[in-house]
Amino acid sequence: MSLPTWLSLKIKSPHEYSYKPSSRLIPSSIPPKLNLPFTNHSECPNILCPPTDQNVAAIVFGDGSNSKLYPLTKRRSKAALPIAGNYRLIDAVISNCINSNIKKIYALTQFNSASLNSHISRAYSCAHIGNEALVDVIAAYQSPEGKGWFQGTADAIRRCLWVLEEYPIVDFLVLPGYHLYKMDFQELLKVHCNNKADITVAVLSRRTDKDTELGTFQVNSENQVISFKDNPEIRVVQNSDISQDLYAGMDIYVVNKDAMIKLLTEYHPMANDFRREVVPGAISLGMNVYAHKFSGYWEDMRSIEAYYQANLESIKNTKKAYSSLYDKDSPLYTLPRHLPPTQITDAAITDSVIGDGCFLNRCKIRGTVVGMKTRVGDGAIIEDSVIMGSDTYQSGHAEEDIHIPIGIGEGSQIKKAIIDKNVRIGKNVKILNKENVQECNNEANGYIITKGIVVIMKGAIIPDGSIL
Repeated sequence: MSLPTWLSLKIKSPHEYSYKPSSRLIPSSIPPKLNLPFTNHSECPNILCPPTDQNVAAIVFGDGSNSKLYPLTKRRSKAALPIAGNYRLIDAVISNCINSNIKKIYALTQFNSASLNSHISRAYSCAHIGNEALVDVIAAYQSPEGKGWFQGTADAIRRCLWVLEEYPIVDFLVLPGYHLYKMDFQELLKVHCNNKADITVAVLSRRTDKDTELGTFQVNSENQVISFKDNPEIRVVQNSDISQDLYAGMDIYVVNKDAMIKLLTEYHPMANDFRREVVPGAISLGMNVYAHKFSGYWEDMRSIEAYYQANLESIKNTKKAYSSLYDKDSPLYTLPRHLPPTQITDAAITDSVIGDGCFLNRCKIRGTVVGMKTRVGDGAIIEDSVIMGSDTYQSGHAEEDIHIPIGIGEGSQIKKAIIDKNVRIGKNVKILNKENVQECNNEANGYIITKGIVVIMKGAIIPDGSIL
């Protein structure tokens, strides 16, 4: 999905700004949602420029260094992970913003950010609002005031306030860039505005009986947040006066600009983590903190298993699956790559998603996500797997250039596996985990096994006849 013409991107340098705190804020109002055209053309569609009185800016975080998705995150951030064949996780979050008429987005990146920065700058470079950028990539930097890197989400926002202050906004929308979901942020903003809240947190509407990795909010009957606990045992608390339920957090917040500045510079000037330190601090200070309950599909990509399941669910058109892949009203945007259609030669493909520019020769593929530029040889069988594809086509006759070309060789069998990018799988290789090994670390040979899922690392070479 290509972008509307009112969008654009530039990467910010600290030297472009001088920090001058402003006390003048524009009146709070929620603009109507902009209806974007649904098109698969690589050129940006020609539409009228939307109103310029937007008063919300999104702050999107690329990743943290403690990702449980290793080795998929060995050379990339979580937000840059491929999803559903043609996309990256960051596309889902930025698309939510575009579809919700959020016209100012700051992407704060640091850990393994090269591919993420490249993707954002290339994917959204044709989008602009007049002379204003839609997405500003703010990579971690050192300055005379701060010689270290970002120490956490709160520290990153604090150190970028001099950038964020230049845009006349009332509220910040704080988002992780690596969750998969579809949300109309206008609904969240309306709740925030109606409650005259300092902070509004998005929570999962369904209760759970297990721990949550993003903490739990205790909410009263007026949806006001009473308390927050990080990774507690989930339970329901009741007394004679009021029912106070616990709901899992989503790490999504709307924060009033004045409240944000006071929290980060006055009340908690040394806080590093927004969720663990700043939000509980706001609650303890008696600020107006409310919850907005979300009932749609949401996956936080907390593990290899979660990432694997989210990809396979993208094949299905059910309520349990991510639905924006085929939603003309809330399309999923990404980088136009100008690839040829996938070429299929006498292949049997069922219940699968196939990315652009693939070559599938007399193979069998079932229940699998196949990423872009994937080459599959004759007689290969792939089931219940995620194939990320390739970054490039090999020139000339690959078999003459290298013994094992990028792709999946003839006669190979793959089941319940994640094949990272640019992997070279030889002929008659069996990646089946027949012994049902649950955990195994064999990075030296280019793979690991977690929860029974075989993960072939990026650029790995699996010789002919190998059995995994």
